[in-house]
Amino acid sequence: MRLKHTRKQIHGMVDISGKSETTRTAVAASRIQFTPEAFKTLIDEGSPKGDVLETAKIAGIMAAKSTPSIIPMCHPLELSKVQVTFEVDKKALAVVARAEVVCLGRTGVEMEALTAAAAAALTIYDMMKWKDKGMIISEIKLLSKSGGKSGDYHRT
Repeated sequence: MRLKHTRKQIHGMVDISGKSETTRTAVAASRIQFTPEAFKTLIDEGSPKGDVLETAKIAGIMAAKSTPSIIPMCHPLELSKVQVTFEVDKKALAVVARAEVVCLGRTGVEMEALTAAAAAALTIYDMMKWKDKGMIISEIKLLSKSGGKSGDYHRT
């Protein structure tokens, strides 16, 4: 089976030069689940490496900006906004990272948002693995996107 981007022996990025520039927005999320002991440590003490959520926020922003270096066939984009936020769910012993990415461009920013959300969760794992190597990263997903010919998408 060949992918759309590689059929007919075409190797390289899709030509987007004929597309119109529009404001493109994407929001993605990821979730990291903790054991009770590790979650308590995250909340009460943090990590010997430093502020866990601030570091994860920076990692998410850096990852969004680096997406074309990580994901083959992704176009380099001039991002207008990358915002990474966290929801700390004390009842579920989990943290949800949410990444919003915006640009004025010819292609969407879904991959940038997904990469940011994933990198934020991976950074939390890295900073807390000293306490619990059994953390679970899950639910890396696109929540919404807008702009472009394909229209809007909102996860229901």
